[in-house]
Amino acid sequence: MTEWLAKRFEENRPHLRRVAYRMLGSLDDAEDAVQEAWLRLSQTENSGIENIGGWLTTVIARISLDMLRSRRSKREDSFELTIPDFLVSRDAGPENEVVMADSVGLALLVVLDTLTPAERLAFVLHDMFALPFEEIAPLVGRSSTAARQLASRARRRVQGAAMPDTDLARQRKVVDAFVAAAHGGDFDALIAMLDPQVLLRADRHPAATGIRGAVAVASQALAFSRLVQRIETVLVNGAPGTVSYLPNGRPMSILGFVVAHDKIAEIYVISDPERVQQLLKCRPEAHGGFPGRA
Repeated sequence: MTEWLAKRFEENRPHLRRVAYRMLGSLDDAEDAVQEAWLRLSQTENSGIENIGGWLTTVIARISLDMLRSRRSKREDSFELTIPDFLVSRDAGPENEVVMADSVGLALLVVLDTLTPAERLAFVLHDMFALPFEEIAPLVGRSSTAARQLASRARRRVQGAAMPDTDLARQRKVVDAFVAAAHGGDFDALIAMLDPQVLLRADRHPAATGIRGAVAVASQALAFSRLVQRIETVLVNGAPGTVSYLPNGRPMSILGFVVAHDKIAEIYVISDPERVQQLLKCRPEAHGGFPGRA
């Protein structure tokens, strides 16, 4: 029976990771949630479980909700900027079709992080995974009508997220032009690639609001480019991104871009050395799809 349970769990593992990642925005936390779901399944008398996939989805949602609530209580006195973990993969190609389908835009993930835990759960489970509100309601301790209202409030917030262009090749062309201008020291060309209200957010920058405006972001890009020896083009959550390397060959940072109307609208930067190394180890193509812990 344990072998049968393990097989069924492995069949559901990719789905559970996707749910947990959308709920938590952290690869490590998502993996912890998946492992906890396995422990609960392995310790449960399964004779009464008719739909293991549905049961596991409910369990992973409860675990993620508890983790979100714990995280929120620790943050309530903190103004620290949080950038979700990136899904980093090689640039577009047939081998990345699954990764592209699974990707969640960075702008959307950032907005999800501003929702209450209950709003995030209702939105993710209903809008992203088509779970009916009747099944969501018990998870948040509300009526189905109240659960619907939670998702509706979340949806209004999410509509404020930058909507990226859908043509990946056009997005890449804009990002490549931005990178070339930065390394060529061409300030005017940088400005031309940026939305006038472009927003730059970095995990090691002290300002929780980030840096806004084409002039300020272009200046940061020129200063940053002087430290970089080499740029690798990658996909970050299904959109164009880059990995910057120092002269000694070590990765310095990962950048994710949101391109809208042929302009860069948002830039997200992860430069914490340990986090950069970990995210590069977790490239999806090395794990047959959605990454697990390296």
